[in-house]
Amino acid sequence: MRFEETPLGGAYLIEPEPLDDDRGFFARMWCRREFSEHGLDTNLAQCNLSYNELVGTLRGMHFQRQPHPEVKLVRCTRGAVWDAIVDLRPDSPTYCRWYAAELTALNRRMLYVPAGFAHGYLTLADDAEVFYQVTEFYHKELEGGVRWDDPAFGIEWPLEGPFHLSPKDRSWPDYHPVELSAADTEIP
Repeated sequence: MRFEETPLGGAYLIEPEPLDDDRGFFARMWCRREFSEHGLDTNLAQCNLSYNELVGTLRGMHFQRQPHPEVKLVRCTRGAVWDAIVDLRPDSPTYCRWYAAELTALNRRMLYVPAGFAHGYLTLADDAEVFYQVTEFYHKELEGGVRWDDPAFGIEWPLEGPFHLSPKDRSWPDYHPVELSAADTEIP
């Protein structure tokens, strides 16, 4: 696997390295040793699958609060999605910044989302499926979210709305960033 650091500290775009032959290919999609060598969390607790019937379905931006924040490894197994993350760690040099990547069934890329990030995606095709592994069990009482269109982040989504959103995702409140000094927000 190829691990490409994103502009947000601790988040990675991961691509499999397929071994091709006349039958097709074989590719490793998870290896505890390789993830550990990159300093990534390898303690998986559960796997989730999300099916989305229509293009323009937006799910997010979700996170799980302390004491059980989730690390996610996200992959699109059918169709295509625009997968977005926002760094919500107040002590991070990339605090309140976002990153997004197109994940498709064909490119087989994965996004590693560290704890302390909000995560969401927009479907770019009908019948899209997203498979993700997480390091914590779901705790409804710790569930949190931020608005997909919150001006505090300015995420640039690749499609124009209106989007298909759940009532919960439509109603997340505005995010109020923690005030940091200029020295705390400089990117090295």
